[in-house]
Amino acid sequence: MIRHIVMWNVRGATREEKQANAERLQRSFHSLRGRVPGLLHLEIGIDSSRIDYACDVVLVSAFESQAALDAYAQHPEHLRVKAELADLRTQRHQVDYEVRTEA
Repeated sequence: MIRHIVMWNVRGATREEKQANAERLQRSFHSLRGRVPGLLHLEIGIDSSRIDYACDVVLVSAFESQAALDAYAQHPEHLRVKAELADLRTQRHQVDYEVRTEA
């Protein structure tokens, strides 16, 4: 299994604008559930800490394989979400790693 984690900071001149953009991002990614083969888990969290170095939104997802994650990158539904949200982000960070079961 491959874990795919993405964190964003979103645009907004006020706390309310940033919150609205974070919620828009959350709704858009939730729309991918059940539409992408090999996507096992998808969770979106909006930061509640309000610490100045925290990111605004995190996506935690799991894919059955690296091939499934690679296919997701080009899947039409994912590309739709990326296009919808392209103007919202100011920063993006990503980590992908293989989840190994410890015996």
